[in-house]
Amino acid sequence: MLLNGSEILVECLKEQGVDTIFGYPGGSVLNIYDALYKHQNEIKHYLTSHEQGAAHAADGYARATGKVGVCLATSGPGATNLVTGIATAYMDSVPIVAITGNVALPYLGKDSFQEVDITGITMPITKHNFIVKDVTKLADTVRKAFYIAKKGRPGPVLIDITKDVTAAVCEYTPQTPAVITPRVETITNEDIEAACELIRNAKAPFAYVGGGAVTSGASEEIVKFVENQDIPVATSVMGLGAVPASHPKYTGMIGMHGTKTSNKLANECDLFIAMGARFSDRVATNFAKFAPNAKVLHIDIDPAEINKNIITTHSVVGDVKEILKILNQSLVPVKREEWNKRVEEYEKIYPNRYEHDGTLKPQYIMERINALTKGEAIVVTEVGQHQMWACQYIKTEKPRHFITSGGLGTMGFGLGAAIGAKVGCHDKTVFNIAGDGCFYMNNIELATAVANDVPIIEVVINNHVLGMVRQWQELFYDARYSNTNLDKATDFVKLAEAYKCLAFTITKPEEVDEVLTKAIESKRPCVINCEIDRDEKVFPMIPAGGSFEDIITLDDYEEMN
Repeated sequence: MLLNGSEILVECLKEQGVDTIFGYPGGSVLNIYDALYKHQNEIKHYLTSHEQGAAHAADGYARATGKVGVCLATSGPGATNLVTGIATAYMDSVPIVAITGNVALPYLGKDSFQEVDITGITMPITKHNFIVKDVTKLADTVRKAFYIAKKGRPGPVLIDITKDVTAAVCEYTPQTPAVITPRVETITNEDIEAACELIRNAKAPFAYVGGGAVTSGASEEIVKFVENQDIPVATSVMGLGAVPASHPKYTGMIGMHGTKTSNKLANECDLFIAMGARFSDRVATNFAKFAPNAKVLHIDIDPAEINKNIITTHSVVGDVKEILKILNQSLVPVKREEWNKRVEEYEKIYPNRYEHDGTLKPQYIMERINALTKGEAIVVTEVGQHQMWACQYIKTEKPRHFITSGGLGTMGFGLGAAIGAKVGCHDKTVFNIAGDGCFYMNNIELATAVANDVPIIEVVINNHVLGMVRQWQELFYDARYSNTNLDKATDFVKLAEAYKCLAFTITKPEEVDEVLTKAIESKRPCVINCEIDRDEKVFPMIPAGGSFEDIITLDDYEEMN
């Protein structure tokens, strides 16, 4: 059938099962928006307040559902406003397809109105990108983009389409989407046997699980593996939920703000098993001193990650779920009683703790969110102290229930991502945990939530400072608080009410349960302003570039002060 480029784009999106798009219109994408108008009963478009919000919403949708998220923006500033969201998805291996318009082909390279080279700009932060200048190539390009976004290690793909292509007409033939299969061709018998030999010979093995395990759906296989091999297991921030927080083998998060137990086990183990993780500098805070007594077994889908940060003893490249299936079949169950007795002792000696002094504590707020939702809520976060308190005190039991910007650390990510997560999982209660600094960056997306009746709950941990930066300034810069005291006069409750949200303020612990319950039961977009002390700290903490020996706990901090 003969269709114009915009209609071909919409038909290809429908081929791929897309029923949700987040975006913002403009001149170069007018034809696309006209086609979307004609198909509004098949593809729902969510108009965000800013293009960056659209990219973050597509990202949150993808993380919560496992599908590809889609965002759409016009040329020039519309396209560049997507860049931070695309980079966020790239760092965390999230499959999104970002579609941008561009000026018509005769005007490319002429410094035309609202023209940028968005494929050049996004080349380092996309898995692949395309510019379409010929309508006959549009359908195949869209299909390739979705395939690349999903195949292997997922990631963002950008499609830039010149305006004349969106109006040009050509023949369109429907196609069934290509089937995505797990990457298994790189898994060899030799690699599996070498991995099994390392595991069999280990007396004190320790497992570390990252976001790749969530992506591959490997939770069941990981639990079976650590149970059968009697191995304690930790996760990265991105891996939260891959192992239920209540599982007896789980020792908590590892890394800069991980539990002292997890970090101590990494320091003492004789075999460190990384699964679907990349040894970021927030986990291996000092590459030279990380897991100093251990052989390292690295299981990952991306060969580029092997030996990038930490030199491995052995590696197996491929889909982590498929590799663990083979390992579980190949290894007989064992008991490591002496090692696990040590683990139990450490967990008793080194629990995460905070002061219970009768004031409102952020850790308590996280505990109550966890308790009142029975761990069933999807929790999204911004970036900062509040993010780490959420990691530590919200006990994530299921994959895809904790969503955060782990690699890029994007302030302003959470509200858009929470909207995307709620759209994708409308039956779930969705929280966004924010700091006041992050809330200032993205609160305009409250208008999006209200306009589209997306009942997310925004919990603002309001300490009137840039908390994490201020914490570093106190610990490492002799308390020179340069530009981290916010102390703005904004009334968050009145601001939220101006957006037509339900709004509350909490100042003491006795108010927490009542307010959270009202917010959950309201089924409306809500903002909860939580007033906490600006001197609250996140502990434990390994300083940047430090190792386990440099870890600072709350006890250490209290002794220093």
